Amino acid sequence: MRFFYTTLVFFLLVQVSLAQDKGEKEKLSMKVFKDSLDGKLDMSDFLINYHGFIPLANIITEPALGGIGVMFTPIFIKPNKNQDLGEFIPPDITAAFVGYTGNKSWGAGALRIASFPKQHLKYRVGAAYGDVNMDFFRTFPVVGEQKFAFNFNTTAAFGSLLRQIGKSQLFLGLEYLYLHNKVMPDFGVGELPLPDFVDEKSLDNNLSSVGLVLEFDKRDNVFTPDKGWYVTSDFRINDSWTGSDYTYQNWNIAALKYFQFAPKWVSGFRAEGRLQFNDAPFYLKPGIALRGVPMARYQGDQTYVMETEQRYDFTDRWSALAFVGAGKAVTKQVSFSDANLVYNYGTGFRYLIARKFGVRTGIDVAWSNEDFGWYIVFGSAWNNRN
Repeated sequence: MRFFYTTLVFFLLVQVSLAQDKGEKEKLSMKVFKDSLDGKLDMSDFLINYHGFIPLANIITEPALGGIGVMFTPIFIKPNKNQDLGEFIPPDITAAFVGYTGNKSWGAGALRIASFPKQHLKYRVGAAYGDVNMDFFRTFPVVGEQKFAFNFNTTAAFGSLLRQIGKSQLFLGLEYLYLHNKVMPDFGVGELPLPDFVDEKSLDNNLSSVGLVLEFDKRDNVFTPDKGWYVTSDFRINDSWTGSDYTYQNWNIAALKYFQFAPKWVSGFRAEGRLQFNDAPFYLKPGIALRGVPMARYQGDQTYVMETEQRYDFTDRWSALAFVGAGKAVTKQVSFSDANLVYNYGTGFRYLIARKFGVRTGIDVAWSNEDFGWYIVFGSAWNNRN
């Protein structure tokens, strides 16, 4: 942990130096970390006036990555400089991360999400490297479910550019994803033949996809919404002409809806489908994404998920929530009706850490068919794309 505290102090010193270079600006003090309205802990002024960041020291609790680990993520949030009066424009977000888990996985990367409102454009760019140990599961006749361990060395780069359609909240654009993967089986009992779902090419390959993206965002907040719609769909192609060693396609579609039954009660609903066509590497098969469910435990050619989350704000700062969901993974051999029902349920709390941006953070605990997980959440647990 000493490394993470040292890194945090370094970033704080950098931010103090930047603030002091402005000359007339008020000196950094503990008052900066208190809200001017209620005097409670709040990072808004530090983010806005001192180019500050939220120092998220996240405990990694994903069961598929060993169940325990730590990740340090400084998150810089700035209001977009072209913010128009009366029109909500998401803030610009810059984040980096470095993490290590209990099964000796580690990774580092950076992400930028921003927009050019005058040009009606928004973009995302990111890059990462990971050395990841991860278990995958398959069910076989007679013997039942079996676990297979692999080590992944992965280099990734991602970019997307979307343009606003007219004056609506609808955006259309392109995205690109590059992955270089080197995979080593780690079965732990000498050299065994590869299982049937693993081919030699999947152990060392380049994946390069081009996608068409459609996005509708009518939320009142991109971090922890209280009301509004968010709908996104993308169709991605991996082929020889894109530079990929595999030929397959992915179609993903998701819809989130938030509304308030009462001023302090926020109700959220999520529906998501992921469909894959032709044969991709086994580790990129769609998987059921629910809290409490290991990432790669339930994979298929298609996955379908529904979930609801209910949040109640006891005070302006503190909230409690409960959630429940279900999903199915469909394969060529197993139809939707025959697929096992995967469910989750859980509870958590949130604290409003940056009022001016609507950022709530907290902890969730979740149970599923056979697993348990707990998660430190920044913003919404459903922010898989925004």
